[in-house]
Amino acid sequence: MILALELFVMLVLANGAPVVARRLFGHHWSAPVDGGRLWRDGRPVLGKSKTWRGVVSGTVSCGLFAMVAGLGLFFGLLFGLMGLLGDILSSFIKRRRGLEASAKALWLDQVPEALLPMILAFLWLPLGLWQAVAVVVLFTLSNILFSPLLYRLGIRRQPH
Repeated sequence: MILALELFVMLVLANGAPVVARRLFGHHWSAPVDGGRLWRDGRPVLGKSKTWRGVVSGTVSCGLFAMVAGLGLFFGLLFGLMGLLGDILSSFIKRRRGLEASAKALWLDQVPEALLPMILAFLWLPLGLWQAVAVVVLFTLSNILFSPLLYRLGIRRQPH
C-alpha cells in the first residue's frame, strides 16, 4: 500500500513540477522540446507547452523523491521521464488530431502519463498488477476531478 502511494505521489510530481517550474522561472529555460518544428501535416510536432524546463523539472523531482523514499535515484529519474514521455505522446496525438495544446482530451490527457511509468514500476518493483492499475485509475480520476479546482486557484492555465 505504501509503495502504491509513493508511486502516486511521483506521478503527481512528474505532472505538477513543470507547472511549478513555469511559475518559478517564467520564460527561462522554456525552449520547446520539438524545437518549434512542424510535422508533415503542417501542425506543430508537440507545441510550445512541452518544454525542456518541464522535462527536467518533472524528471528531477521524481528522482529526488524516489531517492528519499528508498526507491533509488535512477528508478525515480526513469519513472519521471516515462511520465513526461507519456505526456509528450498525448500531445503528439492531440496535434495529429488537430487539437490545440489547451484542448481537452479526456483520458488521453491523463492515461499515457500514468500508464508508461507504472509499466516501468510493475516491471522494476515488487508491485502487483492490480496495484499498478489502481494507481493509474486513481491518478487519472484525481487529475480529472482536481484540475478544475487548480485552475480556479490560478495554479493551472487550463481547467483540465
